Amino acid sequence: MSDSDDLAVLVQSVGTTLSQNRLKLATVESCTGGWIAQSITSVSGSSGWFECGFVTYSNAAKHAQVGVPEVLIAERGAVSAPVARAMARGGLDQCPADVALSVTGIAGPSGGREEKPVGTVFICWAARPDRVRTEQFLFDGDRDAVRRQSVLEALGGLLRFLREEES
Repeated sequence: MSDSDDLAVLVQSVGTTLSQNRLKLATVESCTGGWIAQSITSVSGSSGWFECGFVTYSNAAKHAQVGVPEVLIAERGAVSAPVARAMARGGLDQCPADVALSVTGIAGPSGGREEKPVGTVFICWAARPDRVRTEQFLFDGDRDAVRRQSVLEALGGLLRFLREEES
């Protein structure tokens, strides 16, 4: 099975789980540049469970579109757990979705530092009213590989997050 087949199966599973629970999803993406939203909307029927997607690639967009405090970005960096959480919560504040996921990271080939090397990605999953989980990842490979792994982990993590809520 190819990566694109894996992704399609994963998106179907996410859609089924959201639909069964009558939940709507919002995405807030930085380093994935809308790849998650594109993967979702390529599935027929996703309008029943996908509310909206924000591509907040720049720091200014993170602030303007989903309300990430500029001081938080300045103090912690755009690639950080607190910013990922603020992105997800901001997505929920800006639309009527029930669940949000956010992704911020360093896809490379430049931009990495010793404390945050290329491949560092933070993903957050949030559900109303106040359930939030954030994880840090260090993905291997070139820019495309880091972004692809981020998309797969964001959706796979969302599925786990939703199933934990069910039980």
